[in-house]
Amino acid sequence: MKKTIKVLIVDDEPSILMSLEFLMKKEGYSVFIARDGSEALEIIEKEVPSIILLDIMMPHVDGYEVCRLIKESIRFQHIKIVFLSAKNKEADIEKGYLIGADLYVSKPFSTRSLVAKINTLALGIVST
Repeated sequence: MKKTIKVLIVDDEPSILMSLEFLMKKEGYSVFIARDGSEALEIIEKEVPSIILLDIMMPHVDGYEVCRLIKESIRFQHIKIVFLSAKNKEADIEKGYLIGADLYVSKPFSTRSLVAKINTLALGIVST
C-alpha cells in the first residue's frame, strides 16, 4: 500500500540524497529527489508528494521558505513535512514547527529512527 505514497527528498548534499533515496525505496515508497528549494517546488507542482524530507540550509530557496509556500497553498497543505537539518537550536526547531513542519529531525540522525518516523507518518496518510 505504501507504493502509492510519494516521498520527495530535498537536500543539497549528494550523499544524504543517495542514502535517503535508497532507504525510502527499500521501504516501498515512490521517491523523488531535489537538490535545492526551487527544484523542490517544481517537483511538488508536478508530483504532489505526500511526504517531504526537507533540508533547511540550501541554495536558491531555503527549506523554511519551501515549507511556508507549501502550507500557504490549499492544494498542498496536506503534505507532511519533515525537516532534516543541522540547525538544532531550540529557536530553529520552533521556527520549523511554527511554519508548518510535522516533524523536525536534527542531523546527524539515526536512519532506523527516521524510517520509523516516516512509516508512522505514512500510516496516517494511508488510513485517511
